[in-house]
Amino acid sequence: MYIRNVKKEDFDLIYNFVKEAFETAAVKDGDEQDYVLKWRAGESYIPELEFVAVENGEIVGHIMLRWLKVLTDKGAYMALIVAPLSVKLDMRGKGIGAALMNTAFEKAKGLGYSAAFLAGDPNYYKRFGFKPMGEFGIENRTAVPGQFALACEIVDGALKNINGYIEYLE
Repeated sequence: MYIRNVKKEDFDLIYNFVKEAFETAAVKDGDEQDYVLKWRAGESYIPELEFVAVENGEIVGHIMLRWLKVLTDKGAYMALIVAPLSVKLDMRGKGIGAALMNTAFEKAKGLGYSAAFLAGDPNYYKRFGFKPMGEFGIENRTAVPGQFALACEIVDGALKNINGYIEYLE
């Protein structure tokens, strides 16, 4: 298995891949594949932070990170949102999700990002250091229930002095 940046010719495959992968996800809304299209077309899309895991010429995993603003009384703090992370059903439990997350976080650090947020299953994402965003002093003003609105410091201490809120988290 290897990880590489997404290419335009992957877009249709990724759409179907994400749709299939989220059919069995614990936390989902069923539109994740459509969000991928929407987010790629949006201003927060960072092509360098969209990756696929490939094995035997087949996509077995996908991750996309976009920029996100944490609104504070001192202005906006730029962070990332992880959405979505997908692994092929019969390949789960083999470290593909972890490899994608680690690759994406390393690249994100190199681009100057130090924190990430997501809406997801806390039992799964805690392995990457994600916790309820309130534990970092970040208020959740989104429609996502609090237990699923998670934050992670990509760089230790990145959220230590950041007090603010997020209004949008998908």
